[in-house]
Amino acid sequence: MTLSIGIDIGGTKIAGGLVDSGGTIVRRARRDTPAQEPDAIVAATVELIDELGAAARAEGVEAPKVGVACAGYIDKQGANVLFAPNIAWRHEPLRARLEEATGHAVVIENDANAAAYGEFLHGGGADVDDMVMVTLGTGVGGGIVLDGELMRGSHGIAAEIGHMRVVPGGHLCGCGNRGCFEVYASGSALVREARELVASGAPEAARLREACAGDPEALRGAHVTAAAQEGDAAALALLSEIGRWVGEGCASLAAVLDPAVFVIGGGLAEAGDLVLESARIHFADELTGGGHRPSPRFVVAQLGNDAGVIGAAALAERGRA
Repeated sequence: MTLSIGIDIGGTKIAGGLVDSGGTIVRRARRDTPAQEPDAIVAATVELIDELGAAARAEGVEAPKVGVACAGYIDKQGANVLFAPNIAWRHEPLRARLEEATGHAVVIENDANAAAYGEFLHGGGADVDDMVMVTLGTGVGGGIVLDGELMRGSHGIAAEIGHMRVVPGGHLCGCGNRGCFEVYASGSALVREARELVASGAPEAARLREACAGDPEALRGAHVTAAAQEGDAAALALLSEIGRWVGEGCASLAAVLDPAVFVIGGGLAEAGDLVLESARIHFADELTGGGHRPSPRFVVAQLGNDAGVIGAAALAERGRA
């Protein structure tokens, strides 16, 4: 039996799983993330690896390999976290620390890359060799697989697609630049626009105003999606606008990367065609040479929150090559 350990370190929780070669998580574990305490994060991760390693030994696998996914810039060797925006790591030698503490062989990967690889092997991209994953959450993340291999770039930090500029001089992004893709196509963008609509007092925002009891700051993306699913015109228009930005941004990515499929994940993917139908339409409108070339498909990610764990485990098993 082949079993590997996948760990996904997020800003609020550390998820772990013992994963078989078919991408099934056969044992789960988790810890809360002490995000501002780097040493405590390492200690919690070591606890998870030890727990899952014991479970693997009970199944007859003595030394499972370990893949660790985390949000941040990972060097090309899969050894060091160069920068993590939501965790207090700067040039953190994470692989060496975990290997020393656990005795397991460890690889480190960016969380969006790991999720993309999980979807490539066992999810929405399992039938192609070339795919781009776009995660629509608080921001916009991404992972790129070309010819069956993750694209990491010369320094290991490629595929930061959320920071592709789509509007010169546009809204300020958390990265410090203006007009980034994620400022227009993310869950945060949806909430910003919905709150502005509610605050304007526009009569078409009545359903959304009711959802947040008249307090725009209490409005959440889930409120907008729920209202849209009930047929509310304002909520439908807001999600369609997000889809427009997704489609236009993906058209630029397709001009460079030519994927067979865009796998759309993250919280906004739960809205399904309320976002994706608009994305497909605007993608077709903006795609260079559209009508004279094959066009990629848009599909919803299939692995949900497990994608990072499954992808990290798979990368560990193959040695992150």
